[in-house]
Amino acid sequence: MKKNLLKITALMAATVLAISTLASCGAKKEEATEEGEKQVLTMATNAEFPPFEYLEGEEIVGADVEMAKAIADYLGYELEITNIDFDAALTGAATGKYDVAVAGITATDERKKNMNFSDNYYKASQSIIVTADSEIKVAADLEGKTMGCQEGTTGEQFLLDNNYAIQSFKTAPEAVSALKAGKVDAVVVDNAVAKALSAKQEGATVVLDEALTEEAYAIALQLGNDELTTKINEALKAITEDGTLGKIFEKYDLPVDAE
Repeated sequence: MKKNLLKITALMAATVLAISTLASCGAKKEEATEEGEKQVLTMATNAEFPPFEYLEGEEIVGADVEMAKAIADYLGYELEITNIDFDAALTGAATGKYDVAVAGITATDERKKNMNFSDNYYKASQSIIVTADSEIKVAADLEGKTMGCQEGTTGEQFLLDNNYAIQSFKTAPEAVSALKAGKVDAVVVDNAVAKALSAKQEGATVVLDEALTEEAYAIALQLGNDELTTKINEALKAITEDGTLGKIFEKYDLPVDAE
């Protein structure tokens, strides 16, 4: 009996040791996984808005993209970008489907009712693109003309608020194509984008000097997501102060003092 009792005791001790060893191994594996994997920051954009976001082959590139990568790096996150329509990008951020939307987005009072926004990172304006032989020379010449714009943008809203006849397109490049085809008389789009798109038209279009609005870009997030908004602002401040954002702007021929 005593001998059997000793065997049972020894068996129980061995079992406890085995369980402890397995538990220890499991904890280390879980800890290693947690340390090895980065949290993912999901970003929606519309890659039809050079020089801020556009496609080179199948790769999404641009000033906004590099800025977002710098923010993600600062926060220790892995950036995951999805290219969708502009309106869908805004909706995706507003509903929380994506953590952020970065797409040359102006933080208007109306949009702030439905979304959080980061601090501003770029000063922008709406500009007018016309054909090189157009009789339109200043904004006053737009009266009675048909204007092209990208749907869902502040350019579209400006034209609607001022009672212009408009045709809205999914992307700014589509609006410029319509201008060249004579379907619209002028296109209104953000200034840097207007210059980038017009430069590709081999002299067929020009950008007028007169700005229609003054705006500022910010990063859009779900309304009430104050924790992530604070982190984004911290990162924005850091990459501005250390010169990273300025270098990104310089790379894409954007004014460094625009942030």
